[in-house]
Amino acid sequence: QLDPFYASIILFVGRAWDAITDPMVGFFISKSSWTCFGRLMPWIIFSTPFAVISYILIWFVPDISRGQVMWYLVFYCVFQTLVTCFHVPYSALTMFISREQSERDSATAYRMTVEVLGTVLGTAIQGQIVGKADTPCIESPLFFGMTNSSVALEELNMTHDTGSLTDTRNAYMIAAGVIGGLYILCALILWAGVREKRESSELQSDEPVSFFQGLRLVMNHGAYIKLIAGFLFTSLGFMLLEGNFALFCTYTLGFRNEFQNILLAIMLSATLTIPFWQWFLTRFGKKTAVYVGISSAIPFLILVAVLDSNLIVTYIVAVAAGISVAAAFLLPWSMLPDVVDDFKLQHPGSHGHEAIFFSFYVFFTKFTSGVSLGISTLSLDFAGYQTRGCSQPSEVNFTLKMLVSAAPVVLILLGLLLFKLYPIDEEKRRKNKKALQDLRGESNSSSESDNTELASIV
Repeated sequence: QLDPFYASIILFVGRAWDAITDPMVGFFISKSSWTCFGRLMPWIIFSTPFAVISYILIWFVPDISRGQVMWYLVFYCVFQTLVTCFHVPYSALTMFISREQSERDSATAYRMTVEVLGTVLGTAIQGQIVGKADTPCIESPLFFGMTNSSVALEELNMTHDTGSLTDTRNAYMIAAGVIGGLYILCALILWAGVREKRESSELQSDEPVSFFQGLRLVMNHGAYIKLIAGFLFTSLGFMLLEGNFALFCTYTLGFRNEFQNILLAIMLSATLTIPFWQWFLTRFGKKTAVYVGISSAIPFLILVAVLDSNLIVTYIVAVAAGISVAAAFLLPWSMLPDVVDDFKLQHPGSHGHEAIFFSFYVFFTKFTSGVSLGISTLSLDFAGYQTRGCSQPSEVNFTLKMLVSAAPVVLILLGLLLFKLYPIDEEKRRKNKKALQDLRGESNSSSESDNTELASIV
């Protein structure tokens, strides 16, 4: 019932607002005080119920004619803000559950495995519930004849609107309720099972550093900038693949009834191979895992574009892409704590900036998502894409091949070249680990000495 132009405006403004809220939330978290639940956990718990309510209201169709655009814009932005209040502290929580690099890497592997599994589960639930009220495709106007095509299309839309609009509304509301219930359940499990550990150095009364001073320190940290730059290009490549693969399967390959199963194969492959990549990075190092894991998708991306439509080959490519996606999911979050440790060694008197590292990485990831959406939308629109069409012009099929094959391959190669500049290899990680242990030992000794002096005075 909403004009596609206004829907695009809502999505664009919502994504822009979503990107802005990441550094904002990072700022407020950096100013947060420790509580009996920790510094990050209150953000997660208190944002959860409001996020669920706003999510359900996004899918609710208000009985107003002129205010629908504002309704969806407001609640979409509110939902994005509340999800950011959950996701930024949730991502930064890795730094506060253990001081050991191996334990943090293991926790990251578990987190990403369950996160991908949750994506699969959410996609399956949403697809099964909403799929029962799915809308049919629309034939090209040539199918109806040039003289009465507009009348035929109007009659088709009127018939569809009358017959299934109510069912579609109900399906989306049911799906929103189920997803919201899972959201609350996961937040409760997190609250009950995870405890934050406070660094002993943070207990000392060092002079606090302002957010903008901390931001300047973080953004001037070379390892962080090089890590972000590399993953920006590789992430953009995978986002182009992810965002256009369904259209590619539907129109270019002709697998309209199979694309959901193909996407499921990608996600299941990613879920099952995250533990393998965790073992691989432990055995051979994280930079090696980046080169091997992310580059492994390149030959298969070329293969699916070169060969003719073949369902078996498509499934093979889907599984291979999932293996590479698993590495792309896991490795950034596994390498960010190493960058934070390196920062702490270079700035031992500066504390509480973990949220800035993670929030700005999320910000750049969302920025990349917006760039991917813009590239895809403009490219397909320029090629003559027909919304809900049963078939597409040959120019659209060629564009989809470029978006899921050539463009991702080029972007992945650029990202891998940038990773050559990333300075933290396994030897550097071991040195940082030992230096941090020595620094913590000195901090603990200083604290014990202060306590002894205070006791003697008393």
